[in-house]
Amino acid sequence: MEKYLVGTCSWTDPALRGSGWYPPAARDDPGERLRHYATRFPVVEVDATYYGLPSVRNSRLWAERTPDGFVFDVKAFAVLTGHSTRLGALPPDLRPAGPAQRRVAPAQLPHGVTDELWQRFTGALRPLWEAGRLGAVLLQFPPWVRAGERAHAFLAECRRRAGRLPLAVEFRHPGWLGPGERHRTLRVLRAHRMSLVAVDTAQDVPDAMPPVAAVTRPELAVVRFHGRSAAWGTGGKEERYRHAYTAAELAPWSARIHRLAGEAEQVHVLFNNCCGDAAVRSAAVMRELLER
Repeated sequence: MEKYLVGTCSWTDPALRGSGWYPPAARDDPGERLRHYATRFPVVEVDATYYGLPSVRNSRLWAERTPDGFVFDVKAFAVLTGHSTRLGALPPDLRPAGPAQRRVAPAQLPHGVTDELWQRFTGALRPLWEAGRLGAVLLQFPPWVRAGERAHAFLAECRRRAGRLPLAVEFRHPGWLGPGERHRTLRVLRAHRMSLVAVDTAQDVPDAMPPVAAVTRPELAVVRFHGRSAAWGTGGKEERYRHAYTAAELAPWSARIHRLAGEAEQVHVLFNNCCGDAAVRSAAVMRELLER
């Protein structure tokens, strides 16, 4: 099973904390929550870093609180992948004037701020990287980033700014993996040493991402499960991710993951249906399927 690391896209989600999955001693203690999670799963995605920059201190604590072999996939800060963010999420010395809740797009930031955010983001991950605990940095691009020369240049810029850090890319516009663009997308990712993130989500909603699974970086393949809610892309967060996978739904993916493992050194399988304990239950089902 070292080939397949199965886990979830958060260990701090309030819905999971309130579900009863954590023992009482861990519910209000961040360190104990992570230690407990690491006894159940060998990988986790850090989702909080999308909403605010990570810190060197937290990276050290994450490494210290988990056993050897446990790894973290870390989601890139919103601005780094073209999303807007709250002014209050920016470091005070880089923050333009305005109310903390006002959202700002990357293009609205002063010159040089994005460069500095990249440096602080990658620098904060150094303890994880040096400890061998950084699985990948997840670059999740918004739906308005469409395939084309400008977007390909954006990918190249992300690779340059990330240096040697391992990168995994999740697209949210289906055109990237459509029949006329798929091969070029895979070729560009291979050229920049980036792992394609395969996704599972509802297929009967507008602009659904096709479930394309391919290895573009031989060290690592990544699969993320978002659930199959009919509210995907339209409802609130709880409605979008409200889904508990069944073994029958996951069985076809088990076969795809086995094929990925034939080409990649390791496959990270992460469940993002974070509604109550649905993600940890779904991850346990997938692990059983893979173990068979």
